[in-house]
Amino acid sequence: MNISAWVWFATLGALVVMLAVDLLIVGRRPHEPSMKEAGGWVAFYIGLAIVFGLGLWLTAGWTPAAEFYTGWLTEYSLSVDNLFVFMIIMARFSVPRRFQQKVLLIGIVLALVMRGAFIAAGAALIEQFSWVFYIFGIFLVYTAATLLKNGDEEEEFKENLLIRWAKRVFPLSSSFDSGKMTVVTETGKRLFTPLLIVMIAIGTTDLIFALDSIPAIFGITKEPYLVFTANVFALMGLRQLYFLLGGLLERLVYLNIGLAFVLAFIGVKLFLEALHTNTLAFINDGHGVHWAPEIPIWLSLVVILGTLGIATAASLVKSSRDAKRELTDTTV
Repeated sequence: MNISAWVWFATLGALVVMLAVDLLIVGRRPHEPSMKEAGGWVAFYIGLAIVFGLGLWLTAGWTPAAEFYTGWLTEYSLSVDNLFVFMIIMARFSVPRRFQQKVLLIGIVLALVMRGAFIAAGAALIEQFSWVFYIFGIFLVYTAATLLKNGDEEEEFKENLLIRWAKRVFPLSSSFDSGKMTVVTETGKRLFTPLLIVMIAIGTTDLIFALDSIPAIFGITKEPYLVFTANVFALMGLRQLYFLLGGLLERLVYLNIGLAFVLAFIGVKLFLEALHTNTLAFINDGHGVHWAPEIPIWLSLVVILGTLGIATAASLVKSSRDAKRELTDTTV
């Protein structure tokens, strides 16, 4: 794709406007959104992504549109998994429900900035060194194996070095007060609220998640514009999705298995693509390995959709059976 500068500026401008509106709404009236409100916003952002993909189809053809949809779906599913950790962070720091929207929104802004930097760095690496796909592929397969290994373990948030440093350096109040970042005591001393620590926790967690999601999306498309917009649409509805899903997240017991399969599939796809464009002298004398099968984008879309659909359906069936079993045990 040949993306002109004005398209990039228009996209970034639209993103800034959406974030400004979000910040205005949340800043003026901190609250816990109702299911109806959260569902409406999630439907709006999903609809926006679908319309954007149709626009790509009409202006650039089927392939970019399919790459966008596949990348968006992958990033969205990985973002849903991230919500588990966000819930743990909110509980760990006892963030009041009415302030959680603000925390998530600022966390999403941080994620967009960090992922933008990661995308630029990844695109530059791919442009200069095609062999980086070998590293991305191996890393994704390793991540999938780790996800499977830790899938049944109780997830626990551990404070990282940056959080512990912030707690030592910044003067902190004991309460969230009115949800602002700082408060002034009766003696005139300005203190940071625990909101600052929660922001750091969310931001650093987003950074770790980007290490998985950016190689995954580059396994779908090498076009930086599609990589960026897929990430934007995946993250924009995440705040409302957090409140919409609520307790449903705990019922998605097989989501980790589904995501592990998706990551492993994309990792293998990346490795096969690296073989086709191989320049490493110790592999096939520096020539491409053309017998390696190529995985078309339509097949990637089918595999990812099918895997996530099966994982979700199986999770809900198991959760429903477990709930009935518990109910039967308590009545006996």
